Amino acid sequence: MGSLPHVVEDCHGIVQIFSDGSINRHENIDFSAFTVIDDGSVVWKDYCYDKQHDLHLRLYKPATVTSGTKLPVMYFFHGGGFCLGSFRWPNFHNCCLRLSSALHVIVLAPDYRLAPEHRLPAALDDSFGAVKWLQTMGINAAGGLVSDEWAGDVVDGLDFDRVFITGDSSGGNIAHYLAVRLGPGSPELKPVKIRGYVMMAPFFGGKERTKSEAEGLPEHLLTVDLLDTFWRMSLPIGIKPDHPFANPLSCESPNLEQVNLDPILIMAGENELMKDRVKLYADKLKELGKITRYVEFDGKQHGFFTNEPYSDVSDLVLDLIKSFMLEHSS
Repeated sequence: MGSLPHVVEDCHGIVQIFSDGSINRHENIDFSAFTVIDDGSVVWKDYCYDKQHDLHLRLYKPATVTSGTKLPVMYFFHGGGFCLGSFRWPNFHNCCLRLSSALHVIVLAPDYRLAPEHRLPAALDDSFGAVKWLQTMGINAAGGLVSDEWAGDVVDGLDFDRVFITGDSSGGNIAHYLAVRLGPGSPELKPVKIRGYVMMAPFFGGKERTKSEAEGLPEHLLTVDLLDTFWRMSLPIGIKPDHPFANPLSCESPNLEQVNLDPILIMAGENELMKDRVKLYADKLKELGKITRYVEFDGKQHGFFTNEPYSDVSDLVLDLIKSFMLEHSS
């Protein structure tokens, strides 16, 4: 008589893979550490952008927008190692409320299929589909085909010519993927024009440990073992950590010297395990002549903005993003 299936991969007890290949995902998560801060300055609504996979996004709009005012659009792709997360989680919801209110932009926060049930490239494919949804809105609006009353009102306020992609952690990895795939100005997305990318500690990996990974102290949210678990759960089975999905600088990845990119703003905390890998990526882009800025925040760990969007340091992050958007909006 065979032994009962046992856990072979465990991600915070939220997602587990068993020896027989079965997967258990717990939906009852303790979010008591996060209190939603909603002062009514932003209104929001959910839309289905992919009926086949039942994928939704949340659209945030400043409540004080006057008729005829066109606002920039910011996509926000959440983090979670490609295995966790949703725009419905209170930390990401707070983050998007803050971005929309402070920057006076329309924020689109898509969900995407999660691993290990849906390994990469599922999340990457979904992210592209989420951006295509905005293109469809723009094309339909031009043809007078927007049927949802609230969506129609929102469309009137969307500036399809000023779109920015922001991603946190694995969402930053998604932002890199979109930047490479779409190229400068995203011509295949007309009338949507992407102006730039904001990457908050993008989640990259690789076979060789960086100094901060090998010598850094465990963070409040992350350990090196957890990072490895995320990659084992999210990469296709049998794929190594230097695959382009994980390592944009490996010999297997597209030659970034030959790829034109929109401007990129990259941020990381001084005490992040992934800091050296993120900085190596930023330095390489600069070396190749890409328009890139890297900013490091003293004493901060992973998720310092997305998990605390109303902290003192968040004001500095928002000022950086605001300046970046103004600089690259024309």
